[in-house]
Amino acid sequence: MTRFRIATPQTRKKLVGRIFIYFVLIVGAAFFLAPLYVMLTTSLKPMDEIRQVHMLALPTAWTLAPWLKAWGSACIGVACGGLKGSFLNTFVITIPSVAISVMLGAINGFALTKFRFRGDRLIFGLLLVGGFVPFQAELLPTARLLATLGLFGTLPGLILVHTLFGLPVTTLLFRNFYVSFPDSIIQAARIDGAGFFDMFFRILLPVSGPMLIVAVILQFTGVWNDFLFGLSFGRPDTAPVMAALNSLVSTSFGEKEYNVNMAATILTALPPLVIYIASGKYFVRGLTAGAVKG
Repeated sequence: MTRFRIATPQTRKKLVGRIFIYFVLIVGAAFFLAPLYVMLTTSLKPMDEIRQVHMLALPTAWTLAPWLKAWGSACIGVACGGLKGSFLNTFVITIPSVAISVMLGAINGFALTKFRFRGDRLIFGLLLVGGFVPFQAELLPTARLLATLGLFGTLPGLILVHTLFGLPVTTLLFRNFYVSFPDSIIQAARIDGAGFFDMFFRILLPVSGPMLIVAVILQFTGVWNDFLFGLSFGRPDTAPVMAALNSLVSTSFGEKEYNVNMAATILTALPPLVIYIASGKYFVRGLTAGAVKG
């Protein structure tokens, strides 16, 4: 004999609540994915079809020509070499600036939590204040500094800028992470004669994996998506990809090729998107690491 479970008011209430949550999530996902859908379908259409067909329609004549042009032959200013050169510039800027700022931030966080010294709180406060000053207010003094050092308009100059402006964020992340690390382990290492860098590289750094992932993702995204510094301190041959993308889509001569513009936009967004998809769960773990003490 088959038994039928009678739905109680409480289970019906849970079911309605779950349906409502899924409905809100689906609507929200559709709302945020709609621009990406339009960009992707537009980038795969020829211009004749874009003029004649509704923008939400799927391509009838699929083509990768806009992607190839955006990468290798689209005009950026007076140079028609596509985004490939600026992609290389951005990788050259991003990788060292992320690595240096994350490592220095970890060392700063260790020093500010486990090695108390006179003025440590003042230094940490100044770092935080520097992180909250609007970048626009610092453009002129930064430009003067780069010009004095002979680095204005160069890739090393942009690496230096992103490294310095990334230090407040990375220092704050690692300081908050190391606060929960037991002081007894550091004291025991000191008794055994370990120095500052011995303790950092042999004790602290091996357990900093979750926060390293968070810091790398945040810094990589911030440096890759930077437009202000690249436009202000770069030149056409050293411009990062976001500055090159702005020049590509803002060109005022010739036909407005929306398919090429959309393909170029997606290309510039791919590296941070791939990193988030590949390491998203580790990012969440890193954000919650150290949240509970003990």
